[in-house]
Amino acid sequence: MAFPTTINRIDDMHLHLRDGPILASLTKQIPSYVARAIIMPNLKPPVVNTEQALAYRDRIIAGLPEGSSFEPLMTLYMTDKTTPDEIVRAKESGKVFAVKLYPAGATTNSDSGVTDLKLLTKTFEKMAEVGMPLCVHSEVTDKTIDIFDREKEFLGRHLKDVIESNPNLKVILEHITTKEAADFVNSYGPNVAATITCHHLLFNRNAIFEGGIRPHMYCLPILKQEIDRQSLLGAIKSGSPKFFAGTDSAPHIQERKESSCGCAGVYTQHAALEFYTKAFAEADCLQHLEAFTSINGAKFYGLPRVSGQVTIEAKDWVVPDSYPLGDSKVIPLMCGETLPYKAKDQN
Repeated sequence: MAFPTTINRIDDMHLHLRDGPILASLTKQIPSYVARAIIMPNLKPPVVNTEQALAYRDRIIAGLPEGSSFEPLMTLYMTDKTTPDEIVRAKESGKVFAVKLYPAGATTNSDSGVTDLKLLTKTFEKMAEVGMPLCVHSEVTDKTIDIFDREKEFLGRHLKDVIESNPNLKVILEHITTKEAADFVNSYGPNVAATITCHHLLFNRNAIFEGGIRPHMYCLPILKQEIDRQSLLGAIKSGSPKFFAGTDSAPHIQERKESSCGCAGVYTQHAALEFYTKAFAEADCLQHLEAFTSINGAKFYGLPRVSGQVTIEAKDWVVPDSYPLGDSKVIPLMCGETLPYKAKDQN
């Protein structure tokens, strides 16, 4: 692929927009080349029912810049008490596109998450029946399990049974980070897929400790070994439709990252397509970029392809040191560094 090159506008199938003053900042920072995004529901309090999801959608749309065509695709936050009836209401709304499973305590604002998957047997069955996808944060919370092993432990201990008990249920492993997760997705049929973040494609766990502790590189699931990163690169190089873009852009104000107990999350919303382009270029598989960012996710979710195009140029630019975030600021991925690609809308 030669530059400049033009592709369809993109779908971000995993995005955190937060709420309140932070939401007001983030809606202004969504690149116009992002057409749609699956919006994460782990607010305080979490978005646990359809009424709350629709109200949150209204707040997002109200905060968008004039003329924006961005479409938020809403999700519900699964708890031990999520009912089959709530799944039906969500599906019938036409605005809720998935249900997110957070194991309780696994990541930011997940304390209200699921403690026992067996409590949700009927709910999973109803999701399969009505065609409501399940998005999964695939990590165990057992403190005896090493933080670098929590994803692969979850797959065999918990997720395997859910998938095999519900063969018609569409399941998305969110932000996969390990060789085992990539292999797991490939071992099942077309109803099992995965999102991959740009930072897990670009960096391994050494980036957290380069020259000292790098709090803005800390995320959950945490960056893994180089062998795992190479497996993720192998997934995108394969061109498989089972893998697609989901940035998991997860902003926190600077003070909450640079503290004695810093929050997990990497902010990538500001340059999602540029980061993915860099990863695909370095992996020598730019021919698969458009499918990964603009086609595979939509097809898996049963959505039409978006309209509009974006042109990517081979053009150096320096990532700002920070962006506004509520009353503070957020430090973006690769702040102060040069990115070799720049994207702009065509229509």
